[in-house]
Parts: sequence; C-alpha cells; structure tokens
Amino acid sequence: MEKEGMYMDFYVTGTLIWYYYICKRQVWLLAHGMEADQEDENIRIGRLIGETSYEREKKEIDIATGKFDVMRREGENLVVGEIKKSSRFVESAGKQLLFYLYQLKTMGIEAKGELLIPEERKKFLFTLDEESEKEIKKAIKEIEKIVFSPLPPPAVKNKYCGRCAYAEFCWA
Repeated sequence: MEKEGMYMDFYVTGTLIWYYYICKRQVWLLAHGMEADQEDENIRIGRLIGETSYEREKKEIDIATGKFDVMRREGENLVVGEIKKSSRFVESAGKQLLFYLYQLKTMGIEAKGELLIPEERKKFLFTLDEESEKEIKKAIKEIEKIVFSPLPPPAVKNKYCGRCAYAEFCWA
C-alpha cells in the first residue's frame, strides 16, 4: 500500500488486535514503529512468565500475522493458547486469541483457544463462532483505518493508562 510516497507492507497482527481493545492510539503508535518501553517492568515480567510457564507445550508458534504462545493436541482437536501475566486484560487477550483462531480458520485449520494466566491459576476457553468472527473482521477493518490515518487518534485516558508502557507518547 502507498502511504505518503513510500511503500508499506501492512498486516493486522494479534498484537494490534490486543491493543485495539485497550487503546486505539497504541495501535497507531505500534504500527508506525514506536514500540513500548521494552524495559517496562510489566513487559519484562510478562515475558518471563511466558518463557517459564507451560514448558512441556510447544512455544511461540509463528503464523503469518503473529505468534501464539502454546499449542497442543487434545485428541482430534488442536488447542492454541496465549499466556498472560494477569486477567486484567482478559477481554483484549481473548480477542487476540479469537483473531488467531480466525487466522487459522482462513488457512483451513480448525482450533480451540485457551487464555492461560499461570500466576492466578486461571484458564479461559474460546471458540470462534459466527458472532466473534464478525467482530474480528470489523476490528481488522477499523485497525486498517487507524493505521493509515496520517495522525494518531487523540490520547484518551482510560483505566489502563496508569501502568502503560506507552505513557510517554501520550502524557509527556
């Protein structure tokens, strides 16, 4: 796609879906190469939990639009999972997982999803139904609009701003 005289390959990813349900401004910032502070304590802790949990399962499986954290077979069923630090972001993490299930479906692969929160010993189950597929398709279109806008959406204070690794891009 052309954008202000430069060629830009762009694909909606699971990470962009996750941010979309938290903060539209973060979607634009990430898509434009402005990454969150990788030394942020919450990011470091989340990375460590992902690396040390569920060690017997396959880790970080790449697909064209991102990577999910774990994968296993349960009989005839493929189960893919996302590992998160806490259930604070269960809605956005669930949408990210549904996005991965949708992506797999477009490749002819049926799967179920699990959102795993090892520190809280919680597991949430997800299946891609017609309604959630429509919602994911709509989110993809809206993310594309945000990304190809010349400016980021305005900063909007929400309940996630307090611990946000992107705070310096909004409130500095």
